[in-house]
Amino acid sequence: MEKLTLVIPAKFEATTLPTVLKEIKDLNLNCKKIVVVPKYDVETQKVLEGTDCVVLIQKGEGFGNALIEGLNHSSTEYSCIFNADGSFDPKYLNEMLSKNEDNYEFVFSTRYRKPGGSDDDTILTFLGNYFFTSLCKILFRLNISDVLYTYVMGKTNAFKDLALTNNDFSFCVELPVKAKFKSFRVFDFPSYERPRISGKKKVNELKDGFLILISILKLFIFKK
Repeated sequence: MEKLTLVIPAKFEATTLPTVLKEIKDLNLNCKKIVVVPKYDVETQKVLEGTDCVVLIQKGEGFGNALIEGLNHSSTEYSCIFNADGSFDPKYLNEMLSKNEDNYEFVFSTRYRKPGGSDDDTILTFLGNYFFTSLCKILFRLNISDVLYTYVMGKTNAFKDLALTNNDFSFCVELPVKAKFKSFRVFDFPSYERPRISGKKKVNELKDGFLILISILKLFIFKK
């Protein structure tokens, strides 16, 4: 019986998703896969036909919303956020699961602890991540080193207990900050980020950076 569900947001990822799913299958990891697809993304829905994935047609809009809907649909003991673009290496899944089973509520992957790293980071994203991670350490005493990286595995009940609400990319800071509010045990897990297989990033550094900053300030002011 599966104990892990991969929650995979997939917006316009018809060209990348087959490769990602094959990599996961080749691991022989016994897990469920929930792929969250916008209703207007017919091409991605088509490539999922005949797979063993649970296809969840997204009711709302946004990266965070897709993850919230997918996590709420998960029924296994553990869940893991997993990108559909090929940047997350599935070879870490077994070790992350072992860490979760070692009495951690969440395992947060990081590109900034050796032997972790990134083939996708730019100077702008590196500086932005350093700023937001440092700010979260100061304001919330957050003890993870990569606050913007969403390769995260955790106990499904813990995910749901956070009552996450951010529908955009600011979801990435809401998750660890609320985990801190709940005093959940977290592990900072080094992993290597690969370049996406094809297509373009969906993150807008300036717009999404502003939304992330606003989210951090709201979390600090309202503490919920």
